Amino acid sequence: MKQPYSFFESLSTGQRVNSSNNVIIKEIFIDSRKNVQNGLFIPIVGERFDGHEFLLDAVKNGACAAFWQQDKEVPKELPDDFLLFYVKDTLEALQQLAKKYLQHVKPIVLAVTGSNGKTTTKDILAGVLEQRFNVFKTQGNYNNHIGLPLTILAMDEACEALILEMGMSGFGEISFLSQLASPDLAIITNIGESHLEQLKSREGIAKAKMEIVDGLKRNGTVIIDGDEPLLKLRLNKNVLTCGYGNENKYQITEVTGNENGLYFIINNNERFFLPIIGKHNVKNAVYAIAAAQQMNLSFDEIYKGLSSLVMTNMRLEKLKGKQGALLINDAYNASPTSMKAAVEAVKFLEDYKEKVLVLGDMYELGSDEERLHRSVADSIESPITNVIAVGKKGRWIGEAVIDRDNNNIPISFYTTKEEAQSKVESLLSPNTVVLFKASRGLKLETLIEALVD
Repeated sequence: MKQPYSFFESLSTGQRVNSSNNVIIKEIFIDSRKNVQNGLFIPIVGERFDGHEFLLDAVKNGACAAFWQQDKEVPKELPDDFLLFYVKDTLEALQQLAKKYLQHVKPIVLAVTGSNGKTTTKDILAGVLEQRFNVFKTQGNYNNHIGLPLTILAMDEACEALILEMGMSGFGEISFLSQLASPDLAIITNIGESHLEQLKSREGIAKAKMEIVDGLKRNGTVIIDGDEPLLKLRLNKNVLTCGYGNENKYQITEVTGNENGLYFIINNNERFFLPIIGKHNVKNAVYAIAAAQQMNLSFDEIYKGLSSLVMTNMRLEKLKGKQGALLINDAYNASPTSMKAAVEAVKFLEDYKEKVLVLGDMYELGSDEERLHRSVADSIESPITNVIAVGKKGRWIGEAVIDRDNNNIPISFYTTKEEAQSKVESLLSPNTVVLFKASRGLKLETLIEALVD
């Protein structure tokens, strides 16, 4: 962003000082600890904090102006010439500013949601579209009512395609984000079990995810998992379906692969290579291919984009471990669906004789959490050779493997990841692959750090 003070005036109810000087705002920020140059500070009010209390820190770190909630007292120590734009609500002002800047830049907007695969699909889509467009995408997990506006405001004015990840924990949240961003194209990756505690059922999750069409531009396109019945029931706009069923517009007709990636064929015709593991990621790639074709990219551009992907960390990330083992860090988050998919990805790696699973707690699954943890055992069978269950909830997974007598696979139980370290380390060898998978709260990546070569 590079905008003069005048760009912000229409969002304010008044100003503390005259903004007629020629200063250009280069960055929008909400964290007063961040060092910026000519930044506009927007203090957010939360349940346990008030950003207005940190204005002076923001000034020290490079703020040249700020939005200021008009019912808040201005610090006496604030320099007399420091510009405040008074607003009724700073969060609402942040969101309205993002909407204004989006209308100013006018990129093609692509929105991605789903229970699993949002970030991977976003990364694949960005890699493909970058073959023709100037692309900006959601960084990290900036996918909520604060993060999404900040993502919009962080894009360069030369951006031609903006990819926005949309997350939620309850009804109405994605609807709000969609109406703020007004996407040209929307992707719903799948319907899983994430947020069952709040949304009560997979039907509820589907309803919440479908809110992404609420802000879709007229004649906009929706790309969905065509194998998911819950999505088919709710769509009445321009829809492209992707999946394995023969009724899909983009039908996946063959998948093969190895440690280096996956080869797949669409509609018995076009063959692609995806340099990441996990058969479930083929669908994520097909969503990106469908979107790219809607934007008139050639197959050559799509092939090139897929082959040069840069993925977000902790999504089936391959690392070299001690003793030459392969460590797969998929520890960013977990649901039963994504955990089963990660297990299947490990089973697919034929070059490794020893296949070890380090599986931990999954959160926000509601009253059915024990059954859902135990359901993961349905995927744990030969060629898996060892299971290490971490945490009180993770224990249910290991117990279910024992109950099913799944090929007499050895099971170990640990309350904490620190206790599990020596066991995992004892299993490492050049013939070993180890998967690490659990919800964000368990932070399994700290265990992985101790095992990386």
